[in-house]
Amino acid sequence: MTVKTQIIEFNTRGNADILDVTPNISQALGDIGLSIGTVTLFSPSATSALTTIEYESGCLSDIQRLFDEIVEQNRHYAHNARWGDGNGHSHVRAALLGPSLTVPFIDGKLTLGTWQQIIFIDFDNRARQRRLIAQFIGE
Repeated sequence: MTVKTQIIEFNTRGNADILDVTPNISQALGDIGLSIGTVTLFSPSATSALTTIEYESGCLSDIQRLFDEIVEQNRHYAHNARWGDGNGHSHVRAALLGPSLTVPFIDGKLTLGTWQQIIFIDFDNRARQRRLIAQFIGE
């Protein structure tokens, strides 16, 4: 069993910016050369999250609207009262999805469904430079 870790860096615009990171993960998998195993993805951030979705404009709009409806930006957040940074909603939104995701791979390819992509969502209220840790375990 082999363990390989890759750090993937990218810039985001914040405010529920959704990025398709599937090509980044596939490229990293190709670079390390494992054929079977799992990749665990982790976002070391309290205001971003990972999940899968069909990466098309309708689904992206729907997920952004959902978060606007269930975790409104302009509500009172104790975090904002304490720190004054205005991103209390970002922390709550990120906590709902979570910072990690695990995907199996077979024959050197991610086992995603036909219409399934891995997405990174930056919920913070400003642009950021982000890191994604991809840890591959396999052979």
